[in-house]
Amino acid sequence: MESFLLHEHFNELDSKAPRIPNRPVVGITTNYEGIDATLRSAYYRQIVEAGGTPMLIPPVNDNDVIMSTLEHIDALLLTGGADFNPLWHGDEPIPGLHHINRERDLPELMLTRYAYYRQIPILGICRGMQTLAIALDGHIQQDLPNAEVRMKHSQDADREEPTHTVFVQKDTLLKKIYNRDRMFVNSFHHQAVDEAGDKLRVSATAADKVVEAVESNEHKPILGVQWHPEWLGKDGQPLFKWLVDEARLLMEAHRFHRRNLTVDSHCDTPMFFPQGIDFEQRDPRILYDLHKMRDGGPDAVTMVAYLPQPKEGERFVDIAPFKVDGPRAYADLIFDKIDETVLAHSGYIALARNRAEIEANKRADKKSLMIGIENGLAIEDDLKNVEHFAKRGIVYITLCHNGDNQICDSARNSACTHGGVSPFGEQVIHEMNRLGLMVDLSHAGERSFYDALEISKTPIVCSHSNAKALCDVPRNLTDEQMKALAAKGGVCQITLYNGFLRTDGKACIDDAMAHLYHAIDVMGIDYVGLGTDFDGDGGVPGLADASELINFTKALLRRRFSEEDMAKIWGGNWLRVMEAVQGLRFV
Repeated sequence: MESFLLHEHFNELDSKAPRIPNRPVVGITTNYEGIDATLRSAYYRQIVEAGGTPMLIPPVNDNDVIMSTLEHIDALLLTGGADFNPLWHGDEPIPGLHHINRERDLPELMLTRYAYYRQIPILGICRGMQTLAIALDGHIQQDLPNAEVRMKHSQDADREEPTHTVFVQKDTLLKKIYNRDRMFVNSFHHQAVDEAGDKLRVSATAADKVVEAVESNEHKPILGVQWHPEWLGKDGQPLFKWLVDEARLLMEAHRFHRRNLTVDSHCDTPMFFPQGIDFEQRDPRILYDLHKMRDGGPDAVTMVAYLPQPKEGERFVDIAPFKVDGPRAYADLIFDKIDETVLAHSGYIALARNRAEIEANKRADKKSLMIGIENGLAIEDDLKNVEHFAKRGIVYITLCHNGDNQICDSARNSACTHGGVSPFGEQVIHEMNRLGLMVDLSHAGERSFYDALEISKTPIVCSHSNAKALCDVPRNLTDEQMKALAAKGGVCQITLYNGFLRTDGKACIDDAMAHLYHAIDVMGIDYVGLGTDFDGDGGVPGLADASELINFTKALLRRRFSEEDMAKIWGGNWLRVMEAVQGLRFV
């Protein structure tokens, strides 16, 4: 009988049309008791009810196992349990400390930190909230001091019974999830977060001001609650639904990245390479390194040799970050350092000059570095230097920076030296056309922009520019410039510099997306992209470094763009122009 029922069950499942599973995987940390890794059923039942697939994570203190685990989950649920060893957050044990669980502490702290780097959604419950605080540079109290606490936080009631009130802060994720100013929750804890740190903020408190919930202060999908929503049935379900929804979004973002090329058209990271940066390490001094590229998902980035523009009366050799003979020598020094970096990590990164090489590198599981020049000052007054740098492998030259140079007038501090593009600048543009180099007009003055648009026989680009209609600064493009750029087949790459997103400099990912959507409205979907300007003062909460670029993809998914249009925005448009320019070399 049992065999017959099983057979019938399989037949019924087989008769249904195959489809791609859309249930994201939520990793759930387990407790450790004696010789067993255990989990209360309420946790995984809530995940299943919310539409997720639970995967249990035993407390294994092995870096490779932890990293492999993170490759297979779309969200992380940190569960309750024993106290933390206070040494992890710099304290000595006090009499009120209870049982600690040495098996769990380090694996869960590592798991949480790595999940944070990878933008994996996290929900921490009770001890799990404390895990968040310790892993993300906050602090917890080992025992709530009775003299200062006016209410009991460790109740003897049934687990399903709400026993006290929490007050939800305005403008928080928790308020958005529940749309309540106060909630009735259960409570079984004697430790609590007392310092959220700079990565988290308090989103709810009890009547006696004990912290009851924390969430990300950096536009990340991270939330911790001190109560136990897994036991609260339908009233606890919204938290698990939020986690599963965020997990599904990340799952879809990763699917997109696997199927499409993603290209960032501008960063200034190489200026730090002469300082002994190890690109293979997660280096806090730079916003692009191999770890951050792996975490955030870009396949390729154009790393430029940035040259500061001397003011009148200054010499380049006196303002250059590293002492060299002149602008060309400085650019060559930066490109030498890029070559050394690629050679040192050739198993993981490679140079690329075109779409085919980026695609080949992706198939080989390597990230691509393209190179360019920011400030045509690098070619000095010798047209032959354009070919010199073309042979080095550059894909574009930003004609000027913050100041007029020998090629054209700048958008900033412009003395209107030439009234636009100079006669020598016109020769430079023609030579760039001949050699298949993209002409980049970010930083150029408006007259220079229109001159170059007329002079160039190939489409021009703005590798990192925003919309003047949303942020009225000289560096941004007017709607008329955007329309003219699109009419000639060029592309505008939205950038993440605070001062080009908002005049008050207090921008976040939402502002960056607003500039992108405005550019799409003005120019059309075929003429926009992303040029972060990371390490050139680019970076905002939510898109703070290369590890967070997956959030750009998630924002596009939330906007319900088609995969085809997302691929255009995420590099397709930029590569189209690059191919056109490289294919229209004039010999």
